[in-house]
Amino acid sequence: MQDPVAPPPELPGGPRSPAKVALGLLVAMRPRQWVKNVLVGVAPVAAGEAFHFHVFLHTSVAFVAFCLASSGTYLVNDVRDAAADRLHPTKARRPIAAGTVPARLATGTAVVLIAAGLGVAATVNWRLALVVAIYLAESLTYSVVAKRWSVIELAFVASGFVLRAIAGGVASNIPLSSWFLVVISFGALFVVTGKRLAEFHELGRGAGAHRSVLETYTRTFLESTLVLCAGVTVTGYCLWAFSVDRNGLGVHHDPLWIQLSVIPVVLAILYVLLQLDDGRGGAPEDLVLKDRTVQVLGVLWALLVAIGVYR
Repeated sequence: MQDPVAPPPELPGGPRSPAKVALGLLVAMRPRQWVKNVLVGVAPVAAGEAFHFHVFLHTSVAFVAFCLASSGTYLVNDVRDAAADRLHPTKARRPIAAGTVPARLATGTAVVLIAAGLGVAATVNWRLALVVAIYLAESLTYSVVAKRWSVIELAFVASGFVLRAIAGGVASNIPLSSWFLVVISFGALFVVTGKRLAEFHELGRGAGAHRSVLETYTRTFLESTLVLCAGVTVTGYCLWAFSVDRNGLGVHHDPLWIQLSVIPVVLAILYVLLQLDDGRGGAPEDLVLKDRTVQVLGVLWALLVAIGVYR
């Protein structure tokens, strides 16, 4: 059973100001990571229906629902991990670990955000609400116990990405192809494994003190898992791209452009592998928001897919 989280230290200089607490609470909700929720739009885009009004509306609502729900789970996770986060060179500055935001306030806000996420999802349909509920259940299970289970914890984190992609399909009644799910699943596992490998590089021998499961991994295992996931992701994407005229998504007007999109996908995976080998690239949101190479490859991929789907 996990030891209770030690109370965060008081900030120097006296009581916390309301403005500082409010700002800290917003930071603790991790708005930078809302970029992950863009995955709800992948299925509508791939199906060529993203700009139909009702599809766009439902996808946007799904995005908001996941922003609310995920922020709630981040707060719960940070409250539980406050003591461990103080041992991390960068996570020690998180508002709850640093004492800027009281744990009780963070917990109360998390309950409100989680309830709001479920409520917003239910306005679309019961299936989206169910997907959000499953996401919440697996996220909270991860925070409470699953984060200590070797390999299984990788699947728990990766499933959060997969559920976002599934949510985009169920929100707009768009069928998801088998290869689409393979690409999302192993691509997510690739990202999560890369994050663990980056933690090895960053924390060295002290990695286990911050995240106990890291003591059960070796660098060789994580590197082998990365290569395996990268290979399955590329293979799955190729099979999807070269069968778009037979996978139930008959709206594609020019499959050739979709097939050409394999090139930026492969280059992006190779580039991320290079960054991870050099001890960088462990935060996917930073790669998306800051890394110019990833951004250029992402734009090229989106352009090729858009031409193939909408031309």
